[in-house]
Amino acid sequence: MGYFPFFVDLEDKRGLVAGGGTVALRKLEKLLPYGPRLTVVSLEFREEIRRLPGLTLLQRAFCEDMLEGQYFVIAATDDRELNHRISRLCQEKHILVNVVDDKEACSFIFPSLVKRGKLSVGISTQGASPTGAIRIKEQLCRWIPENFDEILEFLERKRPVVKAMIPEEERRGEIFSRLYERCMEEGRGLTEEEFDRLTRGGTEGGGKL
Repeated sequence: MGYFPFFVDLEDKRGLVAGGGTVALRKLEKLLPYGPRLTVVSLEFREEIRRLPGLTLLQRAFCEDMLEGQYFVIAATDDRELNHRISRLCQEKHILVNVVDDKEACSFIFPSLVKRGKLSVGISTQGASPTGAIRIKEQLCRWIPENFDEILEFLERKRPVVKAMIPEEERRGEIFSRLYERCMEEGRGLTEEEFDRLTRGGTEGGGKL
């Protein structure tokens, strides 16, 4: 099966996580930065889950009614039979479902994830080598600056400025590329003086970027 890496807006989408242990905790920590409204159902919860902000905790057994209105569901209990029952119910109701450690029961899978502000990188080997996905993630984390979100904010802020300054699409692309490269060289967003110098050099006849 080929898993296409859709990027889905989860802001304010309803999600249900069945399970209150370590695996559920890892899934919740990945999801929360994307703004979904999460409900967690389990007979017991790890204390770390109780401390996570913005969750609705239901300390009870799972029941089918809990699926009503959910955009996605994660079955992360330690009961394989229950996880499969949740998967069957979700697929009957056309609800996206992820079952931990059981790719065949999933309609979507969790990638190994790198997040820096608005940058999200998902890595998947379709289960062929979870270790390989982890190693690639580690390499990316070393390459991407910790403050990459600040660089992205700077580039986003300057994008309409450059578009207004430079009508030619190809030339604009050169400026955007140079801005990105310079930000990565400096490990930060540019000062106004640096930005003006770089863009002025790109707009004056034959100026070198």
